[in-house]
Amino acid sequence: MPSLTQLVPILQLATGPVILISGIGLLLLSFTNRLGRLIDRARSLHRERRTCADPELSVRLDKQIALIDRRAGILRRVITLASVAVLLVAFLILVLFVSGIFKLELGTLVIFLFSMVMLALIGSMAGFISEMNLALEAMRIETRP
Repeated sequence: MPSLTQLVPILQLATGPVILISGIGLLLLSFTNRLGRLIDRARSLHRERRTCADPELSVRLDKQIALIDRRAGILRRVITLASVAVLLVAFLILVLFVSGIFKLELGTLVIFLFSMVMLALIGSMAGFISEMNLALEAMRIETRP
């Protein structure tokens, strides 16, 4: 077992990726807030749609509800990818710690895990951009005269 002076650098190395968890956690907070707002908006539009007598307005409400459903699906994937990234970072931290403690050469695994974290994060952000574009489309439908 390593001494305390040997353990400190190992812990420093292993806890470096914790910054990723913090950053991705803030993104997840933003994504889940958006999803919550979408759900509230969908419920509101659905109530309005049930009491609507104007056929033209009903069509516009149906389009908005369909768009919200698409956006919610995208946000679900975005949140899933960001959550997978956090899980992979946690596994990366464990691998770094174990490889430091037992002096194992797991560089290939570390590279693979870090690459997977970045790919999941890239996928999450690409989905977020897509969802934002749909949000603008929804605004245009709603504000169209």
